[in-house]
Amino acid sequence: MNRQTRKFLLNIATGIAVAAAAAVMFLPAAQAAPGYATTNVNVRSGPGTGYPVVATLARGQEVDVQRCQSGWCYVIQSGRNGWVSSSYLAADRGGSGGGFSLDFNIGGPGGPNVSIGIGQPRPPIIVDPRPPRPPVVRPPVIYEACFYERSRFRGESFCLEPGDSYRLPRWSEGIGSIENRGEFTIDVCTSGGFRDCRTYTTSASSLGEFGNYVESVRVRR
Repeated sequence: MNRQTRKFLLNIATGIAVAAAAAVMFLPAAQAAPGYATTNVNVRSGPGTGYPVVATLARGQEVDVQRCQSGWCYVIQSGRNGWVSSSYLAADRGGSGGGFSLDFNIGGPGGPNVSIGIGQPRPPIIVDPRPPRPPVVRPPVIYEACFYERSRFRGESFCLEPGDSYRLPRWSEGIGSIENRGEFTIDVCTSGGFRDCRTYTTSASSLGEFGNYVESVRVRR
């Protein structure tokens, strides 16, 4: 028997011994440690989705986890026993799943290897260090242009929407200022028939002497 063969057989024997010792050592602990279903989940007759469903677990239901392999755990419950995906089991009632594992690896690159975990820690929560973007503040929509009897937007006033026109009463003292935040086209005329007009596309804090003779106005887009 050459050296490599002896080493291979020794690894197998050692792996079997370690696996047997682990099974003896950890199986009672697994039986003593409860597990909890993180959601309603099927119990199957074998460790895989190809096996038939024999029972179901309700969310939060407590079971005894006997052993785990390849992502599946054999559980004992009040109903029929069977295999449940470890993704839907947690070591505490409020856990999120993935808390049980028990795997054996014999004859790997480094020799026999036993990996056992119960109640493994959850992955860390990664917080985005970038500050949140400020909300987009849109300017208010202006629907009207307003006309004041005095300069600097003072005194009595009236407002018109685009498409509206207005003929001032005969006793009116004219118009002293115009507030045109919507940047509409405004015709301010000294006759009632919209003749002899001035056109404004911005606000005007004073119309000067011209404002005393205004008789009609209209607002266009």
